[in-house]
Parts: sequence; structure tokens; C-alpha cells
Amino acid sequence: MNALSSKPKHLLDFQDWSAERLNALLDNADTMMQVLDRPVKKVPALQGLTVCTVFFENSTRTRVSFELAARRMSADVVSFAAGASSVTKGESIRDTIEVLTAYKVDAFVVRHQAAGAAHLVARYSGKPVINAGDGRRAHPTQALLDAYTIRREFGTLEGKTVAIIGDVRHSRVARSNAELLPKLGAKVILCGPATLLPRELAAEGVTLTTDPREAVRNADAVMALRLQQERMDAGYVGSLQDYARVYQVGEDLLAFAPNEAVVLHPGPMNRDVEISSEVADGPRSRILAQVENGQAVRMSTLYHLLVGRA
Repeated sequence: MNALSSKPKHLLDFQDWSAERLNALLDNADTMMQVLDRPVKKVPALQGLTVCTVFFENSTRTRVSFELAARRMSADVVSFAAGASSVTKGESIRDTIEVLTAYKVDAFVVRHQAAGAAHLVARYSGKPVINAGDGRRAHPTQALLDAYTIRREFGTLEGKTVAIIGDVRHSRVARSNAELLPKLGAKVILCGPATLLPRELAAEGVTLTTDPREAVRNADAVMALRLQQERMDAGYVGSLQDYARVYQVGEDLLAFAPNEAVVLHPGPMNRDVEISSEVADGPRSRILAQVENGQAVRMSTLYHLLVGRA
């Protein structure tokens, strides 16, 4: 039996995903990029299947990326927005998902403000579920597209160092990258003010520092994270000006990084807070490449879970 035959049913986080399986998914994203480069950007891989995007939080990039990814492979897409649904009348997430499942949906893409919500959807639906972000816990396809962007830049993730700078405490992106990248042979350095840098995130392949110059010194990629003020209580930073002076990913900080280091940002950006406009629009930036790559990675993820090969 092929080693890849035992595949996970869901992408909730990376707990059940082997490095071999993850690399196969990223390899398949190369094929999806070829589809996106064609004049007619569509294949019949998911024809006859229905993907439901269930978003209890606002989103632009992730939602549009997933819906385009499904449509590029000829799937039907049902878009559910909590603000215009029976959720506003008190309907529970269980009842919502069971109703949508009764419409013969084949897979769910779920974003929710509560950690663990995607696991509940997997339990109640019995269908493949992709976690598009749950609270501050996980955002696995964002980490996959980050990894894919770095891999396309350098040809491999093995032995690479990725510095992630900013509001680590409230970032599901930082947590998912810290879980994924070491599995693929990369080293992760998490950096931010001590109040935004949970010590429990230190692990094999993951180190912590409050010094951004130290973080970028040997980095192949530098990722800026925005201050997630909607998830903060108060008092984590003195002021935005104080924060930006030390932790902004700008030319002054990148002077301490290797010349070939590239810059990432998961979006949305707060320009001139966590990242300078000069860097965001500059030659090191791969931010728009992340957006482009995200569609191919999400196509590969949907294909993998619904068709069974990657």
C-alpha cells in the first residue's frame, strides 16, 4: 500500500499531517499554478461537487481565494455569511451546519472567532472541513501558502530560517507557521514585545526573542504581523508609535538581514505600523506573490481532500 494512502480527512491544523503528505500537497500546488497561468483558468477536477464557505468573521483574501479555487476546479460554491443568516436569530453552530449538510454539501471551509469551531463543524457534518481560521488558534492554509511562497523563492524549505515579527500572541498565522515550518525542515523565530510573545510557543524548531535585529540576522524570510487590536483587551503595547519604532519591518531593520531575505505579510496590512510602505512595495516584498500562491495552494487542498490524491 502506498505510504500516501492514509490521508487526513480534514485540514483543521497540522497534527495529523506528515511531512510527506504536506510536501505532496505543495507539489500539487505547482500543477495548480500551471492551471492559473492558462488563458482558460478552469479544470473539471471537482465538477459535480459543492463547497460551502461558512464565515462567521469578516474576510476578503481568504474567502475570495477559496471561492475562486473551488470554481477554478468546476465545483459549485455556496457562500454562507453569519451576519445575513439565522445565526442572528440565535441559531447554534450545530443547527446551522446540520442544515447546510442536509443540502448535500460535499465540503466546508470554515472561519469562526472561537478556537476549535472547525472541529465542531467536522463532528456535526461528517464532511471534509478546512479551517480558514479559528480565533487565535490556527489558520493552516495561510501557513501553507507562506511555506509555498518561500519554497518557490528558494527551491526548498529545508534549512531555511523564517522570522515572524509582531503580535504573536493573537496570531493564528504565527501559530500555524510555527507548527508547519519545522515539519518541513525550516527554523522559526518568533519575535515581538514580551507582552505579545507567549513563552509556551517555544518548541523544537521554534525559538523566541524580543530583539527584532536578532530575529532577522540570519533570516531567509521575514514575516510582519499586524497588531490585532480587535482581539486585544488593552495594555499590551504602550502606543503604536512606540511599537513601530522598535518592531516595524522597515528598511532600518532589514539592514540587519541577509541581502537575499524576502518579506511576507499575511494581510491585511497596517501600513507604517508593523511594516513600512517602502518595504511593502519594495523589491524584497513577496506579499502579492502570497496572494497569488494562496489560490493554487487552496486548489491543491480542496483537490486533495475531495478527490483523494495530492
